Order: sequence, then structure tokens, then C-alpha cells
Amino acid sequence: MFCAWPAAGGRPDLADCGAMSDSPPDLHMLNVVVADMQASLDFYRRLGVTVADSEDTAAAHVQLRMPGGFSLELDTAESARLWHAAWRSDPASAGVVIGFSLATREAVDERYAELTSAGYRGRQPPFDAFWGARYAIVADPDGNDVGLMSPMDESRRAWPPEQSPAP
Repeated sequence: MFCAWPAAGGRPDLADCGAMSDSPPDLHMLNVVVADMQASLDFYRRLGVTVADSEDTAAAHVQLRMPGGFSLELDTAESARLWHAAWRSDPASAGVVIGFSLATREAVDERYAELTSAGYRGRQPPFDAFWGARYAIVADPDGNDVGLMSPMDESRRAWPPEQSPAP
């Protein structure tokens, strides 16, 4: 759990840290919507990120695994349209989604409900995503998109993918 020190000094009151449940989210990915997959892969390769030579530069989604297990995920507009309803209605509203994993499918629904009930803007209501996870997006106080994702369940994968429901 993280608590900020009060601006005026002193110690934080740990009872006020706002933990929502017994199962904390785990920061596990960063999704970036890219205009040109080839150019983006070239950039990250030059930066030093491992990009397989066989990586499909025409793909709509590419996952780049970092050594510590974190994942940088590149998505074209075609891909983002499938999983981000608010992005579909206003593509300029988001270019990055900070992704957190939650322990269960139910935890995604519960955390989304807790956050939106507290006044945070829901950008993508929870839905069963075609890749087999339960997924939702909420905007933080500065308007940054924060994804909430359950573990993937192979039995819940669906193809061809369908668009996520509108907020």
C-alpha cells in the first residue's frame, strides 16, 4: 500500500490511505496506441527493448515483455477500437493506458464499481474481453486511463473479436 506524506509535513494516518480491498492491484503493463507499428517497433528496438525479428510489423497488437515481467503493449487504432469504448468515441482522449492486474474477474467489477461510485470517470465498463480476461478502464483524477484486468482464462477467449460495450 502507498500513502503520501502530508504536504505540510508530519506522518500520514495509515487509516486514511484508502485501500479498497484485501487484494491490491499489480502494475503489469502499459498500453500505447501507436500510429505506425513498424516505426514504433523500430524505435523500441533501437532503444534496446527486445523485439523478436519475427514480430509481425503489420500486427494490430504487439506485446513486448520486459526482463522483470512488465509488459509494454503496442496497439494500432484498429486494435484500440476493439477494447476501449471511450477511445472509439474520442481517439484524442487517450494514447496510453496504465494496466493493473487484479486477482479475479469479480475483483475487476468490484474495483470498477468502487472507483466510479467514488466519482472517478468510467471510460470502459467491465466486459468479457475476447482475449479471455475481464477488463475495464477508469480515468484517474488527471484523466489518465487506468486499465483493470483479471487473469486470462483460455476457455473465455473469443474469435473474431467483438467491440467492447459503450460506457
